[in-house]
Amino acid sequence: MRRFRQELAMEECHRILYCGKYAVWAMTSDDDYAYVVPVNYAYDGTAIYVHCAKQGHKLDCIMRNPGCSMCVVDKDDVIPEEFTSYFRSVIVFGKAALVNDDKEVIKGLSLLCEKYSPGIDPSDEIARFIKAVCVVRIDIDLITGKQAKELISVRK
Repeated sequence: MRRFRQELAMEECHRILYCGKYAVWAMTSDDDYAYVVPVNYAYDGTAIYVHCAKQGHKLDCIMRNPGCSMCVVDKDDVIPEEFTSYFRSVIVFGKAALVNDDKEVIKGLSLLCEKYSPGIDPSDEIARFIKAVCVVRIDIDLITGKQAKELISVRK
């Protein structure tokens, strides 16, 4: 990272990955164009799980090239009078893989349910949709985090 003073500590990167509301997932599409899509996701400390339909552009991209990146924005406050924004974000780089093991599919779906529907038993919902959804695991190779220089000494 060029501006190393703005680099986030790894523990802060993990916090952002656990707590983020959504991520923007980037993959290689047809003719080497980037395909970027917002997704709900769950992070288990080593990998990221997303779900999608069993057919579609995301899966086509993964089959072409499993290499991908994902960005989670923790803070983005525009400061008009300073012509800047106070931001904090994390980017992960990794390889996407379709999950075929039923236990891991349930794990991924359970993590998503715990994150987005906390306190609600997801068993019936998972049983109802398990055959209709695809779970993708992103095995992380690299995590980087950065914040605006104005936030270096402030934690908001």
